[in-house]
Amino acid sequence: MALKQTQNLKLSQKLLPQQILLMKLLQLPTLALEERIKEELEANPALEEDAEANTEEEIYENDKVESEEEFDENGELNEKEDAITTNDVEMEDYMDDEELDSYKYEISNKGADDDSREYVVVEGPGFQELLEQQLGLRDITETEYVIGTYLIGCLDEDGYIRRELDLIVDDLAFNHNLTTTLAEIEKVLGIIQTFDPAGVGSRSLQECLLIQLHRKTEKTSDVLQAIEVVKHHMEEFSKKHYDKILKRLNIDNEQLKEIIETIKHLNPRPGSNDSKENNSSEIIPDFIVAVNDGKPELSINGRNLPDLKVSKDYIEMLKEYSKSKNKDAKEATGFIKSKIETAEWFIEALQQRYSTMTLCMNCILELQEEYFITGDESKLKPMILKDIASRVNLDLSTVSRVANSKYVQTPYGTFLLKTFFSESMSTDSGEEVSSREIKKILSDLIDNEDKRHPLTDEELCKLLTDKGYNIARRTVAKYREQLEIPVGRMRKEV
Repeated sequence: MALKQTQNLKLSQKLLPQQILLMKLLQLPTLALEERIKEELEANPALEEDAEANTEEEIYENDKVESEEEFDENGELNEKEDAITTNDVEMEDYMDDEELDSYKYEISNKGADDDSREYVVVEGPGFQELLEQQLGLRDITETEYVIGTYLIGCLDEDGYIRRELDLIVDDLAFNHNLTTTLAEIEKVLGIIQTFDPAGVGSRSLQECLLIQLHRKTEKTSDVLQAIEVVKHHMEEFSKKHYDKILKRLNIDNEQLKEIIETIKHLNPRPGSNDSKENNSSEIIPDFIVAVNDGKPELSINGRNLPDLKVSKDYIEMLKEYSKSKNKDAKEATGFIKSKIETAEWFIEALQQRYSTMTLCMNCILELQEEYFITGDESKLKPMILKDIASRVNLDLSTVSRVANSKYVQTPYGTFLLKTFFSESMSTDSGEEVSSREIKKILSDLIDNEDKRHPLTDEELCKLLTDKGYNIARRTVAKYREQLEIPVGRMRKEV
């Protein structure tokens, strides 16, 4: 087939690198933006922090110190300091290179009474290391120790062994060339189940709770009855079929309450006691809303965000190299120019990010002004992303990036920005209300219900309908799940 050349006219749309950069920065929350700025400062030498953005007080203090150093008590210029600073003679000029070893001219300026301390940061052993230490203290054979270390390695993050024991027999044969039996595996597993924390090495929740109950030193009636419930009525207990447990054990409600309290104090996840589980990540708000004189006022959180500028040294270097016609100078000019342009784009993108976020958030404040003044969730109006996009004349995707993973600090708490967006529903009077308002009423109804006879979704739907909200039962179930509230049967209490 012969080759042919043809001309085609095609209309296409492409995003500029500046637009892509802006979109990426726009969706970053404050904490991630700090890291992004640090990365850009390290990657682009033409971008630097603006050190001149000091406060007037800092400048005044610096001028004051300089003026005090320049003049003596009589008001005359201190020439001694000037003579020392203008002396260009350095130590390296009159000392041999061999004599520049630091230990030959450095001295300790600390006195005998000075307290010198060294701090050593030590990281404690992990969860598996602690179990292996306990295993090493037991009087077991070398084979049992190998089996024990392998079983400890099979524990998941909750401290359970999810793998079947007969499969572990095959694993040891293939991976460690160790022939063993199921009985030996169960024997070593029984040893591990005596380790701390109690319940580690369990194969199910039922076994985990039983191990902890049997480890209790005082076998009171509550503990003995709790063992009976976990051992023989675990399914009924997990599904909260308390009536069946009352009949089978022939106990009253008070006794059942004590049994439930005993079981609730057990740890269903013995392997998740690491400090990592307790470290709650700090939420850094991107917007701060304060109410002054009955009006909400907005500020963008500029926490640890430095003022940036293009390096003057690089601008001067560009001027110098552009005058030369040398080939190397031209390559250097192209490199410096690209770095300066990238720095300018980055600074401009940050400014556009600030203005776009301010524009969108001010629009949200205007629509939800009554809520931000009072803090009453029932005052929230129906609002979707399209409403903001049409008001600020921005694309829907841009508004979505602004609302993505951003937090708002208000006098009533810190909330995810997306929580202020909600769909609308009509009441019997034809009024448009926010789904957030319905969720609040739904949550209040569940909080005030009789826990012995919790409300079903059908009953919740009827109560909301009586209040004038046209809502279906499946919508009630959807809102309840979004609020992370279990079904009525799982909310039942004795």
